[in-house]
Amino acid sequence: MTDDVPAPGVDSTVPQSARVWNYWLGGKDNYAIDRAVGDQIAALNPHIVEIARAARAFLVRAVTHVAGEAGVRQFLDVGTGLPTAGNTHEIAQAVAPDSRIVYVDHDPLVLAHARALLTSTPAGATDYIDADLRDPAKILAEAARTLDFTKPVALMLMGVLGHITDDDEAYGIVRQLLDACPSGSYLILYDDTNVIHPEAMNEMVRQWNETGENPRVNRTPERLEGFFRGMELLEPGVVSVSTWRPDPTEVGGPTEVDDFGGVARKP
Repeated sequence: MTDDVPAPGVDSTVPQSARVWNYWLGGKDNYAIDRAVGDQIAALNPHIVEIARAARAFLVRAVTHVAGEAGVRQFLDVGTGLPTAGNTHEIAQAVAPDSRIVYVDHDPLVLAHARALLTSTPAGATDYIDADLRDPAKILAEAARTLDFTKPVALMLMGVLGHITDDDEAYGIVRQLLDACPSGSYLILYDDTNVIHPEAMNEMVRQWNETGENPRVNRTPERLEGFFRGMELLEPGVVSVSTWRPDPTEVGGPTEVDDFGGVARKP
């Protein structure tokens, strides 16, 4: 864990979703308030650690596919959170060393750890933007320093859209970001649902919204599908992230979790 001495500009008395997520994944970049809220939520929803790990594994599989089979070399990862195992640039550049990655977040602690992210292969590039998802114009303007928007870009929104609680606003933000990306670009997205363990997921959101400064909402898989409207959704569609092209397992299959997502290509 951190020594609980906050970085400049960090309010260590208010829980942040990136730091709570980091705690669930076994990271050290969190404060006492994050651990307390993380434990409280995990007590109400014991599936949350499994969800966190399944979501990270989905990121790895999706980025591997888009960088490999789809041949995309540019990634815009909005709401990246804190560095942990399997960061986007590590996965993409392992497949294609010339990949270029731009990370976006607005948590001051993430900014304080940006140097940990800015480690690229010589052939590729990484950059970090301190910006809010609610300001897509700023994100696009600053990302253009590193990314060439005349070539395909993989837009990644991993568990962040739940903080935009109004559907129309959320759809509009995603559309603005995608409109800047050319044909052949991809959208990689997942977020919380409440279809596998509805009571636990609804209680988790209620608890978070009482303690966090950035409210969240659970969306149905059908509402999540709305983010992919007008795109070519890859098989198997919008599904529980643990069941999106899972790696072969020796015994049995993956257990569904209440994070649903998918990958789609812009025609």
